[in-house]
Amino acid sequence: MSIRAPGRGPGLIMMLLFWVLLMGFGTWWVNAWIDGRFNPNADLVSVAPGETLRLQRGANGHFVAPGHINGEPVTFLVDTGATIVAIPESLAARLDLPAQGQAWFHTANGRVRGHLTLLDSVSLGGLTAHQVRGSFGPGLEGDTVLLGMSYLRHFDITMRGDTLELKAPERLEEEAAVPSNMELSQ
Repeated sequence: MSIRAPGRGPGLIMMLLFWVLLMGFGTWWVNAWIDGRFNPNADLVSVAPGETLRLQRGANGHFVAPGHINGEPVTFLVDTGATIVAIPESLAARLDLPAQGQAWFHTANGRVRGHLTLLDSVSLGGLTAHQVRGSFGPGLEGDTVLLGMSYLRHFDITMRGDTLELKAPERLEEEAAVPSNMELSQ
């Protein structure tokens, strides 16, 4: 008969493994909870033609939602104060957006010079507009696109409390081509 000396056997390993898994799960859960609070529209479902798209305001006060530019997935922040759709320069490069002229933009950080572009399509929750004016240049960081009025003007917009509703009118008008040199607010 053998007697085991007290020590660091399988029980300690199992306890350490339990705590590591618990901390990993806890970290994942907290991150998911925070993401859900700041982007309650992360799992946005597309609406059928003629239906109303409803976005919920995040804990930071903004309406953030996933969408597509030219078929590529992006994250939008709805900005009714932006004249046109504003794309961070690094994201514009990844989307291979062509520069079609330059313009001065008035931003919260001052006046900056950027590039104009024409987006083939911009989609949010099944609501798609074609030939939408956009811009890119210095001043925007990260991967979040400011969804400005060059897209939003195609839809009827209503805000009730913490809900923003967008609905397509009977017919979407095609947007005119981008002028080569203009000054815009962003």
